[in-house]
Amino acid sequence: MAGQSRIRVVDLETTGSRPPAHGVCEIGWQDVVLGADGKWQLCEERGALFVNPGRPIPAVTMAVHHIIDADVAASPFWKSTAPDILKPKGGVVALAAHRAAFEQRFCTPELSGGAAWICTWKCALRLWPDSPSFSNQVLRYWRMPEGLDREMGLPVHRAFPDAYVTAHHLRDQLNEAGLETLLKWSAEPGLLPRVPAGPDRGKYWGALDDATLRRLAADRDEDIRFSAETELRGRDGFVGLEPEVSAQGRLL
Repeated sequence: MAGQSRIRVVDLETTGSRPPAHGVCEIGWQDVVLGADGKWQLCEERGALFVNPGRPIPAVTMAVHHIIDADVAASPFWKSTAPDILKPKGGVVALAAHRAAFEQRFCTPELSGGAAWICTWKCALRLWPDSPSFSNQVLRYWRMPEGLDREMGLPVHRAFPDAYVTAHHLRDQLNEAGLETLLKWSAEPGLLPRVPAGPDRGKYWGALDDATLRRLAADRDEDIRFSAETELRGRDGFVGLEPEVSAQGRLL
């Protein structure tokens, strides 16, 4: 299978969110391939492996994925497991995950061979802005992707079922927007369709006045900043955002 026609969707279950303090305890994957008809589709290349995280799994994360220390005690460590999965024989054109920034914390360029990444969360923001939420599972039930086997997608918060569900979102995104567009969107901050928090929560950016948008364009969250800036730049008479000035600079 040629690498230029395959994308590997991965999902990780971990002991926490921040390596090296936390480690991987399971990886799941599902490949999406370009068919002879020019359409992307899921294939039979899929699986999951337990990984020894090299530390105890906290109870709060056991309660999410239900993987316990005894499940992973005899499993290989991450650095010996990851390369074979992230760099499969024949190669891939990209790796993909839902909110891929999380997986990228653990799937470093050293382990992945510097592969490009597609974030299906960022792409969903662009393609399906009216979804009530953009989590993997809400998109699953809001969209009801064709061909998704309900049992294969369960239980949630386990590596293979989550990768399997994500792969259905990716397949539809690829067929709707194309590979290059998804890679471009994934390299940018998330373009949120609505304000996620604060007094304007739930409003579409187009409903906000310029003053509110300029305030949000200075937010600490890069996705909020990017979304507000994008709306401002699309408006008639836009004259540009003032560059950030430090407090010391203002005093001087």
